[in-house]
Order: sequence, then C-alpha cells, then structure tokens
Amino acid sequence: MLKEEIKKLALQIHGSVIENRRQLHAWPELSFMENKTSAFIRACLDKMKIPWTQMADTGIVGLIKGDQPSMHVIALRADIDALPITEINDVVYVSQHKGVMHACGHDAHTASLLGTAFILQSIKNKFGGTVKLIFQPGEEKLPGGASLMIKEGVLENPKPVAIIGQHVMPSIPSGKVGVRKGNLMASMDEIYITVFGKGGHGAMPQQNIDAVLISAHIIIALQQIISRFNDPKLPGVLSIGRVIADGANNVMPDKVYMEGTFRTFDETWRGLAHEKMKMMAENIAAGMGGSCEFRIIRGYPVLVNDEKLSGDVKDFAEEYLGKDNVVEADISTVAEDFAYYSHVTDACFYLLGTGNKEKGIEASLHSPAFNIDEDALALSTGLMAYIAIRQLRNN
Repeated sequence: MLKEEIKKLALQIHGSVIENRRQLHAWPELSFMENKTSAFIRACLDKMKIPWTQMADTGIVGLIKGDQPSMHVIALRADIDALPITEINDVVYVSQHKGVMHACGHDAHTASLLGTAFILQSIKNKFGGTVKLIFQPGEEKLPGGASLMIKEGVLENPKPVAIIGQHVMPSIPSGKVGVRKGNLMASMDEIYITVFGKGGHGAMPQQNIDAVLISAHIIIALQQIISRFNDPKLPGVLSIGRVIADGANNVMPDKVYMEGTFRTFDETWRGLAHEKMKMMAENIAAGMGGSCEFRIIRGYPVLVNDEKLSGDVKDFAEEYLGKDNVVEADISTVAEDFAYYSHVTDACFYLLGTGNKEKGIEASLHSPAFNIDEDALALSTGLMAYIAIRQLRNN
C-alpha cells in the first residue's frame, strides 16, 4: 500500500533529514540573506534530479511531475530564514553565526520538505499531477517572502489548486500534528508613534508640555480599542513594547517614541481599528497641548485555512498517523506570512508536534533555548508526501 511504502522511505531517510537539519541549524542566515541556505537546497534538488527555478533572490521552486496522467498541481511550502537571536543550547550543531539562530524551526521545515521531495521523486510512478516545492525566504521580516514570491508568480505556471505548509510546534508532543479549519493565525501590524511636547525642567511643568504624560494617556487609551470597540468574541491584541523618553529625573523631554503591535482575526475590523487608533492618539495629544505622529505598517493578513482542504488534510493525517495523533490546533495571535497564500488560493497550514518533556525539549518558539525532538522528522516527511498524493488524487 502507498502509506506503508511512504512510511518505509521516511524511516530510511530519517538520518539524512536529521543531518540536513543540523547542517542548516549550524549555519543560519537572516531574512533575505539566505544565500548559502539557498545554494544548499539547490544542490540537494540537483542530486535528486528535481528541476528548480530561483525566485525572490534566494527562494527556490522545484517541480516533481508524477508519471500518471493528471493536470492537477499542488504546492508544498517551507520557509528558510533564521532570527536575530543568540542561541544558548549546548548541542554539537549549535549556531556558528553569532547572534543568528533557527529559533522558529525553519531549518526543520526546509530539511523536512527536502525529505518529502526525495520520497515523492522516488515514487512518482505512483501518482499523477505535479507537486510544486516552494522554499521561501524572508518569513520573519516584512514585507514577507511569501508576498514577494506571489508577485513573481510562484502560484502560476503551473498554477496549484492548493498549497500546504507545516510549522513545528513545541506545545504539541512529538508524534502528533494539529489541524484547524478557518482562522488559525492573526494579522500583524507594526505601530510607530512619536509624541511631541515641549521639554524643560521637571520642577516647572507649567512651563512645558509633558510628552511623557501624553504618551501614558495614549498607551492606556489605546487599550479601549480592544476592550470597548472590538467584538468580545473576536480575539485581538494591542501591545506597546517599546517606549523611549530620553529625559532625566529632572528633565522633561521634547518627545517620546513608542513601538507596538496590533493583531486581529478580521480584515474589515483591522482597517477600522487602524483609523480609531490614529484618531484617538492624535486627539489625546492635541487635547493636552502636544501633537502626535501615528504610523502603522500593515503586515501579514489573517491566516485562513480553507474549510474543505483542511478537512481533507485532517482525514489524511488520521489515515497516516492514526486518529489519536491528530489534534485540533489552537487559534493563535502569532502571525505567519503563509497567510498571503491563503488569500490567493486554497491553503492549509498545520502544526507539527516537536515537543518532548522527557527530553527537556519544551522551549517556546523564538526562544534562545528553542530546539525540536528530531524524532518528529521521521513522520513529517512522509506525512506531507502522503497528504500531497492523496490530495492530488482527490482533485
């Protein structure tokens, strides 16, 4: 049977997938600077005799055509960039690039998709249609590599009927996967605020316009966007994470600079919230005698898993792993640029369990101690290959 053959191949290549993951982990590269990572992927595809093209500078797109007749196309995606984090793990494959680390598992995503490619290439006589392999740069940095690759035509020529991606998740035990229909991850916007006042001696506030006090009122008032304007049934986050007021204990500064993030699960409300935030901040500043420059950089959209496709992926995962090993993924206010694909074609983004408490592998994503249980790589490659073939047959 197809499932048993794929599982056998996945076990056979498990060691090489781990080796590839460790090599990528040891030599991480930041967003849109993944030159060696890109070269590594190209070399692996060449070895497997899989044709590829280059997009968005460091992105790679490979094509595997099944031998059986079919015009259908499905895309599989992995991201390849790392984060500006200094790793603290004591492992032989620790990052060799100081201040750069694969703290979000993109090394595992890349190695896993390369393993999936090997499996599909090995059994291409068993399926019809085309599998498009997308190795995408710059997921961690705006505007997001997904948006650039879409602009360059990654979802055209040939055009996939669906795209599927997976992401490591330490909160899910190794050996399990999480799938969710509908909204999975939030939109993400960056907020930049500069409040202007009139600086002076802290002992004579009547002569000044207190930019710090104005900023404090703005920070508190902005929370009303979530508590009083947002639908309580709709998750949302508005956080100010950086405040710079460069005064002193007796000096009131001329201005205060702030940065924050806004996240939601509704694109219509997202736009309205932007207007309310800007108006609220500017009016508070003006009412207190100062002024405010409020800027929002629109980031990734809401990640929406197609209902039908995600239902199919869940069914296929249960066939491959067993029902007990497929759980419902929780909705999350983190963001992912895979969301861009989900607004162009049917998409499903599922979560690969990589946590293992017994092995001490529990650190969260984006942590300097993040790691994965590499046993998960024995199933991730085969699972994605199985899902791809079953979906092609469905279509």
